[in-house]
Amino acid sequence: MNGTRSNLTMLWLSALVVVLDQLSKYVIEHSLQVMQAIDVLPVLQITRLHNTGVAFSFFADSGGWQRWVFTALAVIVAIGLAIWLARLPRGAKIIATAVALILGGAIGNAIDRFRLGHVIDFIYAHWDAHYFPAFNVADSAITIGAALLLLDTWLASRRADAGGRNPGN
Repeated sequence: MNGTRSNLTMLWLSALVVVLDQLSKYVIEHSLQVMQAIDVLPVLQITRLHNTGVAFSFFADSGGWQRWVFTALAVIVAIGLAIWLARLPRGAKIIATAVALILGGAIGNAIDRFRLGHVIDFIYAHWDAHYFPAFNVADSAITIGAALLLLDTWLASRRADAGGRNPGN
């Protein structure tokens, strides 16, 4: 049971992601009009965009059903992530951090989708005329969490290899 309590303390990270995500979106929503852009660097803009779809605007033109389906899906995923976090063994710091980041990102975007019917994206990176899809703090947390999951998997396989398997087997 101590491992459960230990990993559930990582919910502070999820809460921090939600707060930073919602605060940044509040500032954008109250500072910029839709499609208004501010150049930050030659390769970076802050641009207020509304994404009614999911990642990379998939399903953005689907007629409105996606708002409720993706909100419900985010709630189900968040519950699953919280359960996973609670069940992780003590000492699984990388994976616990990853799950907490993904959980916070999922909740941050679900709040937008439920409240507004779209997700506010505003970080817009580009190289010349080639633009990467816009994203936000929640998306960044999800991406970092996914990278940490991959890192944890890679490290676990290295530990297993070092733990006694013969290279020729």
